[in-house]
Order: sequence, then C-alpha cells, then structure tokens
Amino acid sequence: MKKIVKSITIKAPVEKIINYLSEPTNLPEIWPSLVEAKDVQRLPDGGTKFRWVYKMAGIHLEGTSEDTEYVPNQRIVSKSKGGVESTQTWMFHPEGDETKVTFEIEYTVPIPVLGKLAEAIVVKMNEHEGGVILANLKTRMEV
Repeated sequence: MKKIVKSITIKAPVEKIINYLSEPTNLPEIWPSLVEAKDVQRLPDGGTKFRWVYKMAGIHLEGTSEDTEYVPNQRIVSKSKGGVESTQTWMFHPEGDETKVTFEIEYTVPIPVLGKLAEAIVVKMNEHEGGVILANLKTRMEV
C-alpha cells in the first residue's frame, strides 16, 4: 500500500469544512481526478456511502466509498472498494478562528489495470494531487 499525508491550515471554522466534505457531491470540485460522486446514501451515524468514478493515468475506474468512522468536527474515515482500494482519513483540529486539516490516504495502485511501469508515475501524481486537494479546499472555504 502507498500512503500520502498532507496538512493545511484554513481560515474557517471546523463545522463549515466538515459540512462541505460530508457532502460527497462536493468532492469533485476539489479533487481533480475524482470525476463523479453519485448515489449518495446517508448513514445513521452522519456519514455517507456513495459510488464514484475516478480517473487514474487516463483510465476511468469505478467503485464505492463508505464512511467507517464519522466523528463530528474531528474525523471522517472512509473505505473505498472497486477500481482503487483505499482508506481516506480527514482529521480536523480547531486552532482559534482557523482549522488545521490533515488528509491521509492509503491506497493500492491497480497494477493489473495500469501496469507495473505506470506505478511510479501514478504514485508521484497522487502525491502531488494530495496537496492540490487541500489547496482547493482552502480556496473554497476561505471565501
């Protein structure tokens, strides 16, 4: 498994950020490779389950994501299955009128789909995209 951990401080209250991220249809606005989030179902604990379409190295992959842990204003943990197997964790730490957001993702590159040669390139692209996701979130929240 590959792992990416990125953090950013955003001038916005934790409630605003977690409310935005708790709506999966918002995610393609900040996540460049996430083409679509659809068929959203609310879970009893406040989390969600949804279907997604993701583009990796030009190949469209489909799967589902389900929040396995949803702690309001603290943490969201989601497991994705299908084209890409991953665990994504969003952590929120209020700091006065700002919030430190940490995004962690552990994933498996689908080698049979992409091929061994593409793995190093995909890993590097995903590392960069982790920072882009947080920068895009910061732009959306600081409006």
